[in-house]
Amino acid sequence: MKVLWQIIAMLVMTSPAKADDGDKAAAQKCDADLCVGLTRKLQKPSDAAAIAKDGQIIHIDAGDYVGDTAFWSQDGLTIRGVNGRAHMLGAGANFGGKGTWVIKGANTTVENLEFSGAKVPDGNGAGIRFEGKNLIVRNCYFHHNENGILGGTHDGGDVLIEHSEFAFNGFGDGQSHNIYIGRIRSLTVRFNYLHHANVGHNLKSRARTNVVMYNRIVDQTDGRASYEVDIPEGGLAYLIGNTIQQSPKTENNTIVAYGEEGLRKAPHEFYFASNTMINDGPRDSRFIRMKAGTGPNLIVNNVFAGPGKLLEGPGELRNNLIVSKSDFVAAEDYDYRLKPTSNAVDAGIEPGDARGVALTPAFEYSHPMQSVPRKNDRRLDLGAFEQ
Repeated sequence: MKVLWQIIAMLVMTSPAKADDGDKAAAQKCDADLCVGLTRKLQKPSDAAAIAKDGQIIHIDAGDYVGDTAFWSQDGLTIRGVNGRAHMLGAGANFGGKGTWVIKGANTTVENLEFSGAKVPDGNGAGIRFEGKNLIVRNCYFHHNENGILGGTHDGGDVLIEHSEFAFNGFGDGQSHNIYIGRIRSLTVRFNYLHHANVGHNLKSRARTNVVMYNRIVDQTDGRASYEVDIPEGGLAYLIGNTIQQSPKTENNTIVAYGEEGLRKAPHEFYFASNTMINDGPRDSRFIRMKAGTGPNLIVNNVFAGPGKLLEGPGELRNNLIVSKSDFVAAEDYDYRLKPTSNAVDAGIEPGDARGVALTPAFEYSHPMQSVPRKNDRRLDLGAFEQ
């Protein structure tokens, strides 16, 4: 447990990497690294996957790589699109009936890539099917796949997803999602834009610890996602500084669900702090639905707008506020920053910490897929944004 919290503390408390770090320097280092491009000796990512060695960096030139699938078994790889995003188009191809890329190696970093069109016969194809230990995904775009990212089966593994967009992923059966992470040690999701999952969830995770911070999860008026966030087997969950909006066309009247499929490994604790939640869906919606037998569950310093029950199940509601959409700068344009006249301004309290994780937000999401430090020059505002 001590090692786990060292990892999470590092991810949460350090300043995040810029989305384009390393892109300019991708260099012509093709002597030590592997360079892939339509005009190079290695023309396809699969060519690099076949010969890469542990610890290598693979640079993939911007461009469309159509119908190329790859299996990455090496450890310590960094796979990076350069001079723009490199686009992996599934186009009906798949590796092993699983998706466009299957990553089996440990300690893999994927940066500046785009995945679309992943389809397999059983309807569960993924842009990335992850079967290794430890994965970082940064500055990527997953769209119109049957799953964006699917996997994570190593009980000692950690996944970090940041500065990325996930949209329109899902087969349409409610069982495939924008992001679906399995039974790993920890998942950290921060500074991402998740929206328009096709009937499935925008984020579903069975990780033992989930750190979901500073994301924009907004389905606008036409999204059909079911849950915006689903943590079906409990565990430790920290949702801090997110903007979460449910569409009128949602497939489910619960926005955030915890423990819906039974509880796996204790402890089962849920901390929901400084989020902005908007329900544009059914009037009988539940903003947060908790499994019986869990806790402590703390919901503190949040802003809620729209109809529905704030909490179903066990939990403590502390210092939250229901506001009108007129409290926001431009709700019609999905700008949910507070107006200076809102009662939520300067209304926050000191939330403390939970198992060593601070519940006071350190950053804010900045669209698209970036971050800014949160101001701390006066009393905390409620919700995901500071005046």
